[in-house]
Amino acid sequence: MADQHGTHDRPAWGRHLTPRAREIVAAARELLEESGAEKLTMRLLADRLGIKAPSLYKHFPDKSAVEVQLIAQMLDESAAVCEAAEAEAPGSLDALTDAYRAYALRHPHLYRLATERPLPRHALPEGLEERAAAPLMRACAGDVDLARALWAFGHGMVILEIHGRFPDGVDLDAAWRKGTRALHS
Repeated sequence: MADQHGTHDRPAWGRHLTPRAREIVAAARELLEESGAEKLTMRLLADRLGIKAPSLYKHFPDKSAVEVQLIAQMLDESAAVCEAAEAEAPGSLDALTDAYRAYALRHPHLYRLATERPLPRHALPEGLEERAAAPLMRACAGDVDLARALWAFGHGMVILEIHGRFPDGVDLDAAWRKGTRALHS
């Protein structure tokens, strides 16, 4: 059940999964968060769970199916974070960008997995991508082009920060504010 801001009581990403499949996804998340997407293999995942790799295929056809669940988690969690920021400060782009940035920096490997390749829209829970975009769309008064430009700016800033591309000591908070205001003037 969704409230007026689209927040949900239960996560959208794993409603259809069996308890064992959820356990596999949780172990994949731990492995991803610790070591990055490069180390997320079915063999290492099976080792983490103390099972043989072929047992994983009873629950997921391949690694990309596990990754889809992780991407759905990221979208669900980032939506919840942005919805909470929106509830706290309705219409505030600063609050949204702060929440989005903080989430991405807390989960850099998950963020990269979800954003550095094509989005598997066909495999995601229905409405999840729209829910993740909704707080920004509302802050942009429904202007889809402005929302896309602001998301592209925010994504570029956060991915550069994750990759350590800014010099030490720069005021990234000021850059975020100036960029957001320049786009939303």
